[in-house]
Amino acid sequence: MNFIHMFSSSIIMILLISLLILVHEIGHLLAAKLVGIRVDKFGFGLPVGPTLFKKKIGETEILIHAFLLGGYVSFPDDEEECDLPKDSPLRYSNKTVGQRALVISMGVIFNVILAYLLIFFTGLIWKHLPDNKFVVRFENFAPSAVESILNSGIQKGDVFYSINGTNIDYPLAINKFFTLSKEFDGFAKQIIIDKKLIELKELNPQLKDLSIIKSGTKIKLPSFQDEEKINLTFDNIIGLEKYNPKETELSAFQKDLRNKIHYQNEYTLENDAQLIDIAAAISDTKKPVYIKILRNNEQIELPPVYSDKDGKLGIEQSYSEKYTKTSNLKELIPATFHYVNYNIGFMVYTLGKLFTGKIPVSEMNGIIAITKIGTEIIAYKGIFQGLLLTAMISLNLALINILPIPALDGGHLFFLIIEKITGKPVSKNFIEKVSNFFFYLLIALMVLIIYNDIHAWIIGKI
Repeated sequence: MNFIHMFSSSIIMILLISLLILVHEIGHLLAAKLVGIRVDKFGFGLPVGPTLFKKKIGETEILIHAFLLGGYVSFPDDEEECDLPKDSPLRYSNKTVGQRALVISMGVIFNVILAYLLIFFTGLIWKHLPDNKFVVRFENFAPSAVESILNSGIQKGDVFYSINGTNIDYPLAINKFFTLSKEFDGFAKQIIIDKKLIELKELNPQLKDLSIIKSGTKIKLPSFQDEEKINLTFDNIIGLEKYNPKETELSAFQKDLRNKIHYQNEYTLENDAQLIDIAAAISDTKKPVYIKILRNNEQIELPPVYSDKDGKLGIEQSYSEKYTKTSNLKELIPATFHYVNYNIGFMVYTLGKLFTGKIPVSEMNGIIAITKIGTEIIAYKGIFQGLLLTAMISLNLALINILPIPALDGGHLFFLIIEKITGKPVSKNFIEKVSNFFFYLLIALMVLIIYNDIHAWIIGKI
């Protein structure tokens, strides 16, 4: 991919993101005009650094700032030295709660409308929309293929239907199952360790009362058995939650002992050890992977396969995204709503994980990551995928803005709800103090997210 193509893709993505901000502020502007509030300033970008453009159109001064990451609409109430009397109907503060709520919420509404329009337009021209699922196919064996997969009967073109009972809708799910099922992963279930300890004592009755077994002692070992299969949740698969095996982690000594014992019937200790160390060492073995494939629309269960010590089977895969046809309005309209509803639901779900601490702040990314990812999507997958990403960003912008956090639109709506309930407005001084606090908090969060973006870029994570 040449530099000019990547650069032009970057410009397109930046313009698309700028469009979202512009549409959001236009929503506030038009709503204010609709209810009769005078708009003194309409700013595209934040008033940080130089102003690139300034022109007064009617009663509103239009400004474009160099720092494009934001925007604002300024009312007479925002200026202390305003020529309007305090009781002027042109002031924001003199409008009803409902009218003010409309002005505040219209930015979010416009972002949602824009998302629907972008998706509708994409489906109209592209004639299909992504179904948010993928088809993953087996292509070939790699030179490092393990014996179990070579003897499984899998064939080129077979579709991975499920692994360990979980349907495969995402390419990354397969590698996660293989990786987490690796032989000698360093963990074992405590119930198995306890069972092996009992078996060791039965096979070696002369050792059962010894706290320490001396080096040079020959020990009979019970049979090795497979560990339980790995079960992954949706959150584990898509990376919203780290997989927790709920098993006992082996110590460094136990891992070293495990590597030496390695499926033997007997073993002579090279160092002093406890029976519990040996029990733990022989409990960490291999985990079966149960694969069900689709071949000629028929489901076929393969015999269990086993990943190697690096968590690999040694196979090559291909994947393709599933699409819903949108060749006519009868198909396009429900597909558009399905696409939006699915992604809004996923965003709300993810946001809930973030607020409950399931997703660390260190995993949050922002405008730099979005621009880079969007640039690559446009460059490699085309403008339609870029439009769909822009629609998702627009929905995300709307969702974040509607949260009841002071300094955001949702915070202003929250104060209006309090005013409606109590019958009197919340103290302007209180609102300013709280909003300023959260504004600086959001700026700090933005700086952290930019740092995350830059760090992720440097290490090649994005």
